[in-house]
Amino acid sequence: MKRSITIILTIIAIFSLLSGCSKPEEKDNTLVIGIDDKFAPMGFRDENNKIVGFDIDYAKAAAEKMGTKVKFQPIDWKTKESELSSGRIDLIWNGYTITDERKKKVLFTKPYLKNAQVVVTLANSNITKLDDLAGKVVGLQSLSSAADALNDHPIKSKIKTVTEYADNVLALSDLKLGRVDAVIIDEVVIKYYMSKEKDTFKLLDESLAPEEYGVGVKKGNEELLKKLQKALDELNEDGTAAEISKKWFGEDKVLK
Repeated sequence: MKRSITIILTIIAIFSLLSGCSKPEEKDNTLVIGIDDKFAPMGFRDENNKIVGFDIDYAKAAAEKMGTKVKFQPIDWKTKESELSSGRIDLIWNGYTITDERKKKVLFTKPYLKNAQVVVTLANSNITKLDDLAGKVVGLQSLSSAADALNDHPIKSKIKTVTEYADNVLALSDLKLGRVDAVIIDEVVIKYYMSKEKDTFKLLDESLAPEEYGVGVKKGNEELLKKLQKALDELNEDGTAAEISKKWFGEDKVLK
């Protein structure tokens, strides 16, 4: 009797296992987006620790058009392309500058926002032009387009020291503490902080490099790129992109 029960239980277990294997795997309909959560106003944490920003609202609206859910995954910005190629994230979407070097690693949507790398100092600094950076200590975010812009500019050879930071918040903090003389940073980012901290910073009139933001998609995933670009085009056409831009920038800055 015991032997018969054992045989029956074994058959049931095998049948259950085979049935489970035969079920098609359910695809999680969620786009995982890699962000730098200290990159205001594109993507950052508010006073309630909630992730907010222009790119956050823009991505949510695009995901809705695509009929997908969205999850924002804070990452080490230095490893963004590795996170994408490994499949841990589906998109890089947080003030991600389109460059020729990055085009070798990822697919890009059409540019959706203009930006520039600029130099910010304290309001009372005697630095007024790029040449004044000679012999000075300059801060910037590590492995960012700010670093690329500086490396491509002749002033780089005259700077005393370049200090790299994990994010712009740390760079600006050291600027206020006097540990660096200037910071190279995205124009859209520093203008946000200047609106929040009146009379703290000043921008040099000269910029290092104009640039444009795009969304990064894994190489080989043209299907996702096509769907995403279609959604972004629709957001432009129906005015949603303009509304999101006005919310964060006070004007429609989205490229058509």
